[in-house]
Amino acid sequence: MFRDEALIEVAAGKGGDGMSSFHREKYVQKGGPDGGDGGRGGDVILAASESVHSLLRVARAHRYLAKDGRPGGTNQRSGRSAEHVRIEVPPGTQVFDAEHGNLLFDLDERDSQVVIVKGGKGGLGNQHFATSTIQVPTTAYPGKPGEKRHLRLELKVIAEVGLLGLPNAGKSTFLSTVTAAQPKIASYPFTTLVPQVGMVDLSGYRSLLLADLPGLVKGASDGLGLGHTFLKHLERCSVLLQFVDVHPEAVDDPVEAFEVLDRELQLVSSDLHSRPRLVVGTKHFEDEGSSERLKCLDEAVQAAGHQPVVGLSSVLGTGVPGLLEQLWKLVHPGDIIPS
Repeated sequence: MFRDEALIEVAAGKGGDGMSSFHREKYVQKGGPDGGDGGRGGDVILAASESVHSLLRVARAHRYLAKDGRPGGTNQRSGRSAEHVRIEVPPGTQVFDAEHGNLLFDLDERDSQVVIVKGGKGGLGNQHFATSTIQVPTTAYPGKPGEKRHLRLELKVIAEVGLLGLPNAGKSTFLSTVTAAQPKIASYPFTTLVPQVGMVDLSGYRSLLLADLPGLVKGASDGLGLGHTFLKHLERCSVLLQFVDVHPEAVDDPVEAFEVLDRELQLVSSDLHSRPRLVVGTKHFEDEGSSERLKCLDEAVQAAGHQPVVGLSSVLGTGVPGLLEQLWKLVHPGDIIPS
């Protein structure tokens, strides 16, 4: 199951109390103060891990509490510091203060981590308070309390290329063809209910990370359909790949399908709308009907200022290699392709 939001409570551990004690030993009549310091309370750490792809497990636990540090001991022995609590989240997770709504951290890099709440410092033992005038101090400090917070976690999938289109446009079939991802594929709408991520291996040790998002519908920017919930995932994608079904039996007219999604992107964000985008005509079997629909789509797309439409058949594999190279050049402009 997939979940891209979670509300959790985190609390770091309290520092251990300092010890007030005096040295006791046979034949030593006036042992000095020897109370040890308390140990530090445990921190709570959020860490981005590539082995985690959803916030579901994080949300189920709900509360994350680190242990307290141990108190100081006699003979100037310090208490043991508590172990830290490590919470693994997917890369691309944003951390908000649940009470005030402000963004605290953005774990937008793999293997990044942050101490979200710090454990309290251990209290000082009475060994620190002996002076020339106060030779038998009884003062010892208690440990400091640990920090506490209520957090809202929001995941924005990190991918180089975001796949978008109306329901049944052929995104999932394409992803399953070029990567090892196994999205659900069927002949009815909304088979993709959660984002799917897959890696494409290219020659010369190159790769592309693709994300297939649930199909968008007209009005998605106002909350209609399933796509509105997942539009935020497009914000992490440097290139958009829009799928339009050009098969003669397709429900939607190709030009209208392109324009519907183009308007939705413009309504959601001008930044998303202006992002580099390729449009592909899917289910193109080079028959007369699909070729004519592809031509009409290409004219509309180029009139809107985009690159020429690529005809594509994921089932037959036609157009796929060239498309992947074109995407790589868009994601890595100026890079030289290894021979």
